[in-house]
Amino acid sequence: MLSIEDIKALIKEMDSSSISELKFEAEDAKITLKKAEAFAGKAVLQAVPQIANIQPAAVQPEAAASAPAENTTADETTDDSSLHKITAPMVGTFYSSSSPDSGAFVKKGSKVDKKTVVCIVEAMKLFNEIEAECSGTIVDVLAEDGQLVEYGQPLFLVKED
Repeated sequence: MLSIEDIKALIKEMDSSSISELKFEAEDAKITLKKAEAFAGKAVLQAVPQIANIQPAAVQPEAAASAPAENTTADETTDDSSLHKITAPMVGTFYSSSSPDSGAFVKKGSKVDKKTVVCIVEAMKLFNEIEAECSGTIVDVLAEDGQLVEYGQPLFLVKED
């Protein structure tokens, strides 16, 4: 197994090279290093969870990850005050489904009730199911699969019944 110092040395070497991606696999660990295109020259460490066979799409640097995804349209979400926001209860990685092979728990237009699981937020190798906590229709999904989310960050907008 690689030590932290070995990993830091790999990151430093990647920063000074033209290599954009490096994958390392051992018996009990997987490490993927990728240079973020938006931040060329800086390597980003991607930890790959082994539980429930969930593979993150990408890990983004904190500056890019702190801004919510901008996939809303003006006509649908102009009056955000009337919509219920389902927010991230912790810092972690957002997953829209239980595995890469299965469909999303909910999508735009999905009906939800208080106990409907809408996503998973993975934090420290624990996969936490997030419930809607309200009844209504999903108006927008504000996070992307594999995105790092912050505590209190809006993940979904729901028009309550």
